[in-house]
Parts: sequence; structure tokens; C-alpha cells
Amino acid sequence: MSFADAHAFAFSLAATLMVTIVIFRAGDGTLSVVPANEYDGNDTAIIGEIDPFAP
Repeated sequence: MSFADAHAFAFSLAATLMVTIVIFRAGDGTLSVVPANEYDGNDTAIIGEIDPFAP
């Protein structure tokens, strides 16, 4: 998934679920998104976060 696709998916997911979403780079180099409370990977793999409550 490209960064633009990952960001759009993360934004949509955050707005739908109303939770913070983490965009991260997986071990094979691809980008993925997951709710922040479910992410248990390496903090250096995080590319960005989408918080629906941030101003």
C-alpha cells in the first residue's frame, strides 16, 4: 500500500471507529494501519498516527 493509500485508509478508519490509528511499516517494507491500542510492534516502525480528536 502506498503512503497516500495508507493515510487515506487510516483517516477513514479513525473517523469511523473514533480511535487513534497507527500507520506503520511492516517487516517486508509494506505500510499498514491498525488501531493504536492493538499495535504491539517496534516504535521505530511507526510512520504516523491519525487521532480523530486532535484539533
